Amino acid sequence: MICIVVLSQISTFTIKEDFDILFDNRTKTLIKLENMKDTYKVNIQDTLKDLEEKDISYIQAKEVLELAQQLIEKNWLEYNENIKHKASLLFINTFIKKFLINEEKYHENKVLKKNIINNINKKLLKIKKKLINFDAKEKHAYYAELNLSINAISIYITSLINYDLSLAINEKRNTQKVFNTIMIFSFISIFLVFLFSIILTVLIINNVKTLHNSLEQKVEEKTKELKELNNYLETKVSKEVTQNRKKDIIMFQQARLASLGEMLNNIAHQWRQPLGSLTMIVQSFQTKMLVGKLTEKFVDEKVEDALLLAQNMSNTLDDFKNFFSPDKAKSKFFIKNCIEHSMQLAKYLLEKENIKINLIIKQDIEINSFYNELSHVFLNIISNSKDALCSTVNKNDRIIKIIIHKYKENIIINMIDNGGGIPEDIVPKIFEPYYTTKYKSAGTGIGLYMSKQIVEKHMNGTILYKTVTHKIKDKRNFNCSLFTIKIPIINEEVKDGK
Repeated sequence: MICIVVLSQISTFTIKEDFDILFDNRTKTLIKLENMKDTYKVNIQDTLKDLEEKDISYIQAKEVLELAQQLIEKNWLEYNENIKHKASLLFINTFIKKFLINEEKYHENKVLKKNIINNINKKLLKIKKKLINFDAKEKHAYYAELNLSINAISIYITSLINYDLSLAINEKRNTQKVFNTIMIFSFISIFLVFLFSIILTVLIINNVKTLHNSLEQKVEEKTKELKELNNYLETKVSKEVTQNRKKDIIMFQQARLASLGEMLNNIAHQWRQPLGSLTMIVQSFQTKMLVGKLTEKFVDEKVEDALLLAQNMSNTLDDFKNFFSPDKAKSKFFIKNCIEHSMQLAKYLLEKENIKINLIIKQDIEINSFYNELSHVFLNIISNSKDALCSTVNKNDRIIKIIIHKYKENIIINMIDNGGGIPEDIVPKIFEPYYTTKYKSAGTGIGLYMSKQIVEKHMNGTILYKTVTHKIKDKRNFNCSLFTIKIPIINEEVKDGK
């Protein structure tokens, strides 16, 4: 098979190489010579005839004659360049022509060809001089002499064409012989490969039969061993299953206790900030009353805020009650309303610490997701930013910047604070459960863990953290924490009509 492939490639390249030589050195040159003949006949002789009969003007005739002379010189120059170029023969081509075939020898009369080319060169110069010194007044004698020179050069060009044609025909015969020789060797190679395949197949079949018989005996022996082993394993597995069931019951009880503890921690974490805000509202009543500025309008505003916080705490219980339920209902809402709801819940503590929120909504998008859970995510990140800003940044420089925009089929929320960022060695752990850098009284380490679970598992989105340098205020650069949340605008369930 390798021999067949090699021979087929050899034949292809050999024939192509011979064809290139025949085409480049013969066919192209013949076209150039024919173009020269046609130019002399059509563009020069016919133009002179039209001028003699006064069908065209002298100026028109001169332009045509100059253009024709340029075409003739160009074709003659290309012809001479082509005959000088000698294509290199492939080694295998030379070998076949020299040793395997009776190559037809043909005589290439280089002296004759050289004489014809010299005569054409002389006639070209003579015609060119006459055309340069062209005078319309000397008609009959001038035209007759010029036509005689053109007829003579046409005869020389015809002789040169016939000479090149005879060489091309002989080269074509030799190419055909090379091709026939390669085809014979290809057929012989195919026959040998076929014969070798049959012999090899017979040997393989005999070896396979022998191997099959020996394997059958080994399989029978192994089958007996496996049956004995299976009987032993069945007894052992039944014992292990009984023990594992006891372990599963114990682990299930432990898992229920762990889930209950985690749920209580989650509720406590979500209630901490609203309770702080409620405390500040109650204290504000006392403060206003002491200074004598307690008004009905102030009471109405604070009561409305307190009811909102109480409703949020009630919603938190409902959210965590259904947190692990797969049948939670989604709703359509605008992202602006959700983020402003979170900001409203945290505004008292933010005002107390002189923290400003810069909300930039490039496009308010309606999404189909879980409103309260997403609000909790925003609240968690705002709370973390508040703690970082209070401990590291001057009161006049505390800023949280929130940028919301749409990218393809997702909504992107970037939440930035200038609290100095998180150390690089801590960043990989921030989304782990119960990991915190705060005191136990300030945090449990489950806020970001919960946020990641909500965004990625419930909303099919992503949440990422990165420490960046940003001009969040004025022209000063601050080390900032950047949380990027990406949420699909329309989830797969909505697309499928579920």
